[in-house]
Amino acid sequence: MKKIILTGGGTAGHVTPNIALMPRLKELGYEIYYIGSYHGIEKELIEKENIPYYAISSGKLRRYFDPKNFSDPFKMVKGYAQARQLMFRLKPDIVFSKGGFVSVPVVLAAKHAKVPVIIHESDITPGLANKLSIPSATKICCNFPETLEHLPEGKAVVSGSPIRRELLHGDRQKAYTYTGFTSDLPVILIIGGSQGSQLINETVRRLLPDLLPRWQIIHLCGKGNLDPTLHHRTGYVQYEYMNEELADLFAVSDLVISRAGANAICELQALGKPNILIPLSRAASRGDQILNAKSFEKQGFSYVLEEEELSEETLADAISSVWENRQTYISAMQESRKSDAIEIIVDLIEQLRKQ
Repeated sequence: MKKIILTGGGTAGHVTPNIALMPRLKELGYEIYYIGSYHGIEKELIEKENIPYYAISSGKLRRYFDPKNFSDPFKMVKGYAQARQLMFRLKPDIVFSKGGFVSVPVVLAAKHAKVPVIIHESDITPGLANKLSIPSATKICCNFPETLEHLPEGKAVVSGSPIRRELLHGDRQKAYTYTGFTSDLPVILIIGGSQGSQLINETVRRLLPDLLPRWQIIHLCGKGNLDPTLHHRTGYVQYEYMNEELADLFAVSDLVISRAGANAICELQALGKPNILIPLSRAASRGDQILNAKSFEKQGFSYVLEEEELSEETLADAISSVWENRQTYISAMQESRKSDAIEIIVDLIEQLRKQ
C-alpha cells in the first residue's frame, strides 16, 4: 500500500487544497494520514473526511513581540519529536505540506527520516512557515510565475492551486432551498475568511438597507460573528462557515466579495465568478494578499478594494462597477488557461515516491 502524510493548518486555506487532493490520491491507492494541531480548524475539517488524524504540539513564530514567543519554540520542538515518532510509526512514502506552522516540524521530521517532501506555496512570496521548510523540501509547488524568483532554482514547479472538484458542480436549486432565496433577484456571496473580518462584516451590514432592494445576500461572517438581530432579515442569510454546502452557494451566487487568500481567489477564477477582493492590509499581515489581489486585478479577473479604502460608499460603487462590467471579468477568467493543479501535483507525488 502506498502511504502519504498530508499536513497543514491554522486556516482553512492551509487545509482545503489537501482535501482537494484526497479523491485522486485514493483513486491511485494511497493510504492517507494527516498531521495537524490539537485544536486548529484542520482537525474539524479533516475528521469530516474520515482520514486518520494525528495531532502534534504546534507553536507560532511571530514577527512582533509577544510573550508567547518565549514558549512557542518549545512547543515546536515537542511537535518535532512527535512528528519523528509518527514518521517511523506510519512509514510514509512521501509527505505533502500545505504550510502553516504546524507543518514545519512535520517537514523537518520527514527530512530526518529521509522521506521526500513536497511543499505548496499559495502566495506570490513564501510565508515564514514555508521559508523555514524550504531547505528540507524536495520540490516546491506554487501558484504564480512571480513566485519562482523567491524559490531555489530546480526545486520549484508552477502547479496552480488544487481546487475541490465538488466546488465546480454546485446545485443552484439546492442553494435556493437552503437559503430560502428566490430567482427574482441576483445574489451576492460575501466570504470574510474562516476567521471572518469585523471591518467587512460591519460595512456590509450597514449597507444592507441599500443593497437588499436589489440583491440577496449570503454572508459567511466567520466563527462567533453572527448578528442575532439580523436572523430573520428578508433577503439576507448569515453563516459562520460553510463546507459541504459551499459549492451550492457558489452556484447560486452572481457576484462574490472575498478576502484575497490565494486558494480563495483561485477558486473564484476556476468558477468564473465576478468578484471584489478586499485583501488584508499590511498592518494586519505581511502583505501577501495585496500582492495576490493586484496580480488578479492586472489579469482582469478582479476588482480590488483595499481595506484602508473600504466604506459603505466605496463598496457600493465597487458592486455597481463589477455588476455593470461582469461579462468582461467572466470572459477574462474563461480565456485564461490554468493547468490542472491536482494532476500536476499528484504526478509529482508519484514521481518522487518511485525514486
